[in-house]
Amino acid sequence: MTQKPRLILVLGDQLTDSLAGLRAADPARDIVVMAEVMAESTAVPHHPQKIALVLTAMRKFARQLTEQGYAVAYSRLDDPETGPSLPTEILRRAAEYSSDQLVVTTPGDWRLLQELEAVPLTVTMLPDDRFICAAEVFTAWAAERKQLRMEWFYRDMRRRTGLLMDGEQPIGGQWNFDPENRKAAKPDMLRPKPLRFTPDADTEAVLDLVETRFASHFGKLRPFHWPTDRTQALQALDHFISHSLPRFGDEQDAMLTDDPFLSHSLLSPCINLGLLSPLEVCQRAEAEYHAGRAPLNAVEGFIRQIIGWREYMRGIWALNGPEYPTWNALQHKAKLPAVYWGGKTKMACMKASVAQTRDLAYAHHIQRLMITGNFALLAGIDPAFVHEWYLAVYIDAFEWVEAPNTIGMSQFACGGQLGSKPYVSSGAYIDRMSDYCGSCAYKVKDRTGPDACPFNLLYWQFLDRHRDRFAKNPRMAQMYRTWDKMAETHRATVLAEAEDLLAALHSGAAI
Repeated sequence: MTQKPRLILVLGDQLTDSLAGLRAADPARDIVVMAEVMAESTAVPHHPQKIALVLTAMRKFARQLTEQGYAVAYSRLDDPETGPSLPTEILRRAAEYSSDQLVVTTPGDWRLLQELEAVPLTVTMLPDDRFICAAEVFTAWAAERKQLRMEWFYRDMRRRTGLLMDGEQPIGGQWNFDPENRKAAKPDMLRPKPLRFTPDADTEAVLDLVETRFASHFGKLRPFHWPTDRTQALQALDHFISHSLPRFGDEQDAMLTDDPFLSHSLLSPCINLGLLSPLEVCQRAEAEYHAGRAPLNAVEGFIRQIIGWREYMRGIWALNGPEYPTWNALQHKAKLPAVYWGGKTKMACMKASVAQTRDLAYAHHIQRLMITGNFALLAGIDPAFVHEWYLAVYIDAFEWVEAPNTIGMSQFACGGQLGSKPYVSSGAYIDRMSDYCGSCAYKVKDRTGPDACPFNLLYWQFLDRHRDRFAKNPRMAQMYRTWDKMAETHRATVLAEAEDLLAALHSGAAI
């Protein structure tokens, strides 16, 4: 008796030929299903460049699978038969091929995972083993600890992978070179730029489609220069390793108005889509250190972002379940201000970070954490709105990595599970790490008055309103002592001006 074909679903961020679902497939009888559907492009208003990247990469990967001998049922967004959502497309294909079984590699989005589990077929959900640390391994690691600190997880990952290790000890005698990676940067015309790709015919066709279907979404579609297949991703990796990695460490936390990329790799979209594996990227960086072509602080800092932070984020997401994006430990309730969607502002740092996000679908981790994230936290914005914004506007944002970065790290909405203190700062940190303050209408050294940097006012107001939670935190005690030593009249002025600032912000005024 001939067995019915199974449907092998491949999602837009699962473009890896060694994917668990593809390994389980029988090319002689099974059907690989890939679908471009409106529901996934509009679950949040994704940046047009992000939609274009995912759709182009999907189309190219589907062609690759066909060339490898798979039977691929591919649904394009502009096909009249294509349904509005993945479940509807799966059921259409099930009827077409007389299939009653669906094989899925576990998605990194709780909403989609639950939708797929509910499809009325026999659903086999396979672990996504492209991650170095399996979800159940992270859960076991977390169960043994009162505090889930990334540093201890990272050290375990170093031992597990052997990256930058000398036996059981870290090469260089220390695990973490963060203190060497917090230098400010200066404009440098000789700084290498990331490799950019001219859109080919496949990409141009998708750009035209996205331009028609998603014109209302925040963000510029063109110019578009992202790698869209594995060949281009490997070229981008080669370029970063050869040209920018040596400078990466020193400049990784710096911000310059006219240099959005500095020495960052821009490889996270390729890794998150599956075009590059995290381990191969780390091994390439490690080889540069051993060859004497990149310093240890740069290589360690880069590897830590991948096997440390990236894997840790996925573990936190999987551990906390589908309610995690709704967590709100500080009970912040404000709406997202218009400045996040390009509204007018006198704040040079917010203007630069949001404009860069709009134009490039990109901002590096410190811009996300200490500019847009810091401001949202100080302003008391509901973390659910912040989460949806980050998920929408960045080209590398997928829920499994974006939600813990936002809910856990940026907004402290997890209440301390991920970090022992909130990532908040006054304008002094931004001034130290960027050139934004020099061109700002506000004065970063003014603590009160009409020209006072909003970060200065809101920082102290945040500490004051959350005193019951944070005053006894050893890492924040010094700041409360500093606040308490200020003159009572000065504290009253700070709080009053901060309240006026927030009232203006949340009324829609440009600050």
